[in-house]
Amino acid sequence: MARKAKAKPVDTQLFARYRPLPGVPDELVDAQGAMRPVWAGLIAHMSGLTATEVQDAFARGEQHLADTGVFFRKYGEKSGVGRDWPFSAVPIILPEADWHGIEAGLIQRADLMELIAADLYGENRLVAEGHLPASLIAQNPEWLRPMVGVKPRSGHFLHFMAFEIGRGPDGSWWVLADRTDAPSGAGFALENRVAASRVFPDLYRTTNVHRLAGFFRSFRDALEKLRSDPSSRVGILTPGPLTDTYYEQAYIARYLGMALLEGEDLTVENGHLFVRTVEGLAPVDVLWRRMDGLWADPLELREDSQLGTPGLMSAVRQGHVTMVNALGVGVLETQALMAFLPKIAQVLTGKRLQIPNVATWWCGQAKELAHVRANADRMLIGPAMATRIAFESTAPHAVGGQMRDAEDDADLHDWLTDNAGGLVGKELVTLSTTPFYENGALVPRPMSLRVFLARTPTGWQVMPGGFARIGAGTDTTAMSMRNGGSVADVWVVSDSPVEPVTLRAPPTAPFVRAQPGPLPSRAADNLFWLGRYVERTEGLLRLVRAYNIRVNEAGNAPLLATIRARLKSYSVDATEAFPAGVLSTLSSAVYSASQIRDRFSVDGWSALQDMEKSMTRIAKTAEAGGDAAQVMSVMLRKIAGFSGLVHENMYRATGWQFLSMGRSLERAAMMANLLAAVAGLTSPTGGLDMAIEVGDSIMVHRQRYAVFTSRESVIDLLGLDESNPRSVRFHLDVIAKCATELSSTGPHGQMTEFERKVRMLQTSVIVHTVETFDTDALLKARDQIYDLSTALGAAFMH
Repeated sequence: MARKAKAKPVDTQLFARYRPLPGVPDELVDAQGAMRPVWAGLIAHMSGLTATEVQDAFARGEQHLADTGVFFRKYGEKSGVGRDWPFSAVPIILPEADWHGIEAGLIQRADLMELIAADLYGENRLVAEGHLPASLIAQNPEWLRPMVGVKPRSGHFLHFMAFEIGRGPDGSWWVLADRTDAPSGAGFALENRVAASRVFPDLYRTTNVHRLAGFFRSFRDALEKLRSDPSSRVGILTPGPLTDTYYEQAYIARYLGMALLEGEDLTVENGHLFVRTVEGLAPVDVLWRRMDGLWADPLELREDSQLGTPGLMSAVRQGHVTMVNALGVGVLETQALMAFLPKIAQVLTGKRLQIPNVATWWCGQAKELAHVRANADRMLIGPAMATRIAFESTAPHAVGGQMRDAEDDADLHDWLTDNAGGLVGKELVTLSTTPFYENGALVPRPMSLRVFLARTPTGWQVMPGGFARIGAGTDTTAMSMRNGGSVADVWVVSDSPVEPVTLRAPPTAPFVRAQPGPLPSRAADNLFWLGRYVERTEGLLRLVRAYNIRVNEAGNAPLLATIRARLKSYSVDATEAFPAGVLSTLSSAVYSASQIRDRFSVDGWSALQDMEKSMTRIAKTAEAGGDAAQVMSVMLRKIAGFSGLVHENMYRATGWQFLSMGRSLERAAMMANLLAAVAGLTSPTGGLDMAIEVGDSIMVHRQRYAVFTSRESVIDLLGLDESNPRSVRFHLDVIAKCATELSSTGPHGQMTEFERKVRMLQTSVIVHTVETFDTDALLKARDQIYDLSTALGAAFMH
């Protein structure tokens, strides 16, 4: 048989057809129009692929990002809905030799930023000697007065930084922005790397790309060494799930094995910082802060902050906690500061900046204002105190002499005159372009890099790569993802093989199994409610399915009314084709899971989101009656798959106990509620059979009770049988077991008040017979089961 010919490659002339933008430096093509050698492997690899193979390769990267739930959120967006990560599969490739120059220049700049921070909160020499205008500091909201005179316990203000850099027209690199307060993106750089390695697995393995794991290992070890007490812990302080980079924060927390903490998780007592856990207060003395410093303490900083921890500033002042980075270093991100950095570098270090920042002029000075006014068509003009580049904000600004985000009749020159001291002008730099795959060809798009630095005991270490922002078109000012741009991995390639480093350092002692750290109370609460909401969703689906199966049966009006009443008590309208109350309950489960992304498996999260998307889609097209019953069956299979996934994969630590108690509490209470409605002396006909159906116990009932359904058999099987995972008794036993295991972590292993209440309730149900476990007893048991939720909160949600 003749061999089938391979399809024609997508473009055997990928490089030959590549057209750099005139007069613009390009990463792929040098000044003479030749391909840079470092790109040869990638271009050859892509040229040998068919169109279908290219699509399949890119799809692997996209699928990885979708499976892991990578997303970002627009800054300040209130919705909890994330946006897909705008990944560009073609990486940016830089030779190791060029990268060494970038490393040296950024390390010099990081050291300069450290010196400036120490001066602004110490001697204040820069202002006193006139190297910085006093108003740029005194009026700057990022300059935190409570930090004046406070020396960081670690001896350094800065431990983790990022710089936005771009290559200018002459081929040299420029700093576009400094990220010193709570730099984001390191986790996204990791995910970009994983996605890119999925797109080009063979190429990545055979190309000497510097790995990223060593950078994170060094920084993690450095944070551990900052602890003053070995029994304390390192935490990552997050503003919470509504922040634009929450996914990345949760990813980094999982990757480094650190606790992701919100302000409400922490408390300050006697000047020391603690995390509230289910076992009581646990000390924390190192916090990697991903929250803007201004919001960290409502007592001494922003009084309207609901994100911070009261007293945190006091703990810092007393030297009981190391902040990474120190509070107040956001002032270093101020756009106007760039206008003075060249001179400050000479004053503080006696050296010129190896990588200068984009030329900047503060309009609060007459000469500089005149220059900006005369050259506005070549300027990006925005707020002087801003910590973001002007085009990334919604404040009035001007680009190339044109006003943006301002009133329709705003005049540029009047605006400059009226707001001179509050404005800064930055030269519009023509950034270099990089190959971007579009419509079967490579096209040039402007790009910038975000590069990360971490302080280690031996000095600054630079991540060998980072991530690149790529413009949506040829406009070099549209580099933000919020303006339609995308991101790509950055490969730093060596001429020789690189060490295959991992996050795990070489062992220096015998292996000792690490024990799980204390569970924060907020995480426990969300796990508990996740279990409850998922179980309630399943119970409601079963009830709605039972209702729709019987809706067309004659003579079932009393039973249907009973079901409607049960559903109404959970805010569910049974007459809707797909009740909104069911979807709302599942959405509550998704919300609870979103609060604990660092503790929830990627597969579990994906399954939960998929279930919500499916339910939302079905809810729009479902019809009442038989079709609705089939729809409920489909959703029940999905929720059973999710529950099985969690049950099989979740580690049996403290978090498992709270998830299990939430699930069992809800199932036991719902079953007691249902039995009270259908197993009474005056209950409607057909209710007992329906209870067996809703309890998913038809087969076992037939096997044990010879098909015949009676009140006694139903109460026995669904109420008192300790072996039936649908019975009230079974789940009270589960709760009791979990409560006992939680008690073992308390003082001297004594029984807690919560466990006493559980045991008393468990005993009160066990001693019932099928005759005594009547409607009143069932309703009493239901109420007492729900009361356990309050008792649990009082016992563990400190």
